[in-house]
Amino acid sequence: MTFKHPVWLAGFRPFFILTILSGGILPLLWVRIFSGDLPFTSGGINSIQWHAHEMLFGFGWAVLGGFLLTSSKNWVKIRGMHGGMLAIATLLWIVERFGIYFYGDLNYWVQIAAVNLFIIFVASYILWTLIRFRKNDFFPDNYFFIIVLPLFILAKNLILSDHSYVLGSTMAIGLFRVAFVVMFERTITQFMKNSMNIDLFRNYYFDQAIKILAVLSVFEALYPKNIAALILGSAAILLGIRFILWKPLKGFTNFGIGVSYLGLFGLTLHFLFESLRISGLYIPAGSISFHTFAFLCMGIVIPAMIIRIAQGHTGRKLAFTLTDRIAIASICGAAFFRLVAPSIWPQHYFMWLEIAASGWAICYVLLGYRLIPFLLKARIDGREH
Repeated sequence: MTFKHPVWLAGFRPFFILTILSGGILPLLWVRIFSGDLPFTSGGINSIQWHAHEMLFGFGWAVLGGFLLTSSKNWVKIRGMHGGMLAIATLLWIVERFGIYFYGDLNYWVQIAAVNLFIIFVASYILWTLIRFRKNDFFPDNYFFIIVLPLFILAKNLILSDHSYVLGSTMAIGLFRVAFVVMFERTITQFMKNSMNIDLFRNYYFDQAIKILAVLSVFEALYPKNIAALILGSAAILLGIRFILWKPLKGFTNFGIGVSYLGLFGLTLHFLFESLRISGLYIPAGSISFHTFAFLCMGIVIPAMIIRIAQGHTGRKLAFTLTDRIAIASICGAAFFRLVAPSIWPQHYFMWLEIAASGWAICYVLLGYRLIPFLLKARIDGREH
């Protein structure tokens, strides 16, 4: 059997489709489970563990896997995962979704296989690519991905244990933070240079300090609280300084670039809230620190990234259409109803969750309507992949 269909020619194609589908389905499914309308009877994990795992390792790793399988090949100048191997990776992602939902009904070894084969398969391939072709890599700081990818496997298994859920969830969020820190450093500077001919402030030691603090913060649950708060707070301060020095007012004049600046601001705010939470200076309502990262960083940046890659890597000119802008605005509106409204009107907490989940889902329905046809068709410039 051959896999010549365009969807199997590059990693971003099937995994961005899965990102769009999971982004449209998982939040609505969670609200129904949280309300009790949809029973969640998996004996091995509770509904909170399921929600955290699926948003980070279902939705989150669909987009991260698709991004890294596409970007890593460009970084080291080789052909990335495609064909039958890519189809296997896609199948393993789907198997994992069923494995997690019916986790308690599976025997131990089936559980282990169902929830680990996808991430081990994809992470191992990316690690092999980055290590095997290291000499071709023109990003010297890609070793940060070499550090964090194996830790994702550990974090996802910790989430599925009652005793280690907090460690696993904070580790997983921390690992995503590292990825965003590295990619903001690369993409925002490139966007500003290419679009406005502006060279943003860069200093090797300043840049390294931010990335090292981000890596250290992955293990925040293992440190004494004052040390964890110091690491997270220091990262917030340095990112805040970077945000100011990187000319955000100019960045916000361009919609596509402005989305990245908003994501950088959301990441900075998340580090600050998490530091204050750990230090006891701020008692968040409804996991506001985590959801600040989920909505104001991941939630806003991921749709824009999908829009860019789905067009650029299919030979199309980048454009943020009215549909795209409405989709991203829907996420921004969802952020208000998830982060702000519950603190002002806590008596309507569940209603705000429903509205926020609907806003998130609307974003991905709109993205799917516009972009899935691009992902299923051959490049329009005649190139194969």
